[in-house]
Amino acid sequence: MPEQRKTRPPRLIATDLDGTLVRDDRTISPRTKAAVLAAQEAGSVFVMVTARPPRWLHDLADLVGAHGVAIVANGAILYDVVQRKAIRTAMIDPAIALEVARAIRAEIPEVEFAIERSNRYGQEPRYLNRWPTPADTLVAELEELLAEPAAKLLVRHPSWHSDDLLAKISPLVGHRVAASHSGGHSLVEISASGVSKATMLADFAAEQGIAADETIAFGDSLNDLPMLAWAGTSYGVANAHPEVLAMVDVVCPANNEDGVATVLEELFAG
Repeated sequence: MPEQRKTRPPRLIATDLDGTLVRDDRTISPRTKAAVLAAQEAGSVFVMVTARPPRWLHDLADLVGAHGVAIVANGAILYDVVQRKAIRTAMIDPAIALEVARAIRAEIPEVEFAIERSNRYGQEPRYLNRWPTPADTLVAELEELLAEPAAKLLVRHPSWHSDDLLAKISPLVGHRVAASHSGGHSLVEISASGVSKATMLADFAAEQGIAADETIAFGDSLNDLPMLAWAGTSYGVANAHPEVLAMVDVVCPANNEDGVATVLEELFAG
């Protein structure tokens, strides 16, 4: 761990959720929760920066701190978790989304698409959703699905690894959008061009009067790379994607071993 961080705790702590702060059983341990709350009580700002849609943050409202917000949908939405409303969004233009989706399907016919908006989820009829769908899910063909701006366009393949799917999709979409993945099974997540966890985090930090070199960030997957590169000190959990482990400043214990808590306990000891 960098020596200066032991004597000067960070002003801003940014962390991914699934695979990082959250254990594989989808829980946050009492130890991790206690470490997060202790860091906030010591004066640091804590913010969750996740690929999750807004509706998957409501059970974590007790962690958001005084500011009350989280960065969701890979940086496309700054979301007020307490009031349950989007504060700021960066959405994919419908025409661009449809153009990109058609280009992907032309090369990979077996993929299916879904979308996340700030207040609604939608999917094609045959899309394989691995989580329970909301009651108001929009089930529609591609043209209707992409008729309005989306925070994320989700691309699911029936069998390919997410790394392989992303490698195939990236040259197809070019710079029209930003493509990445968060470790989901056979899933690539597409945002508007220029949108990432880092872009919204930088805006949030500026609003708090905090600089990048006063920030630490934790992550585990490819969608975390821009955020980890932006932060003054970056931490990858031991279970992280190899590209994450290769670029972070520090590797900490895995998510199932409360890696984030381990770091925070040392930074805020005493």
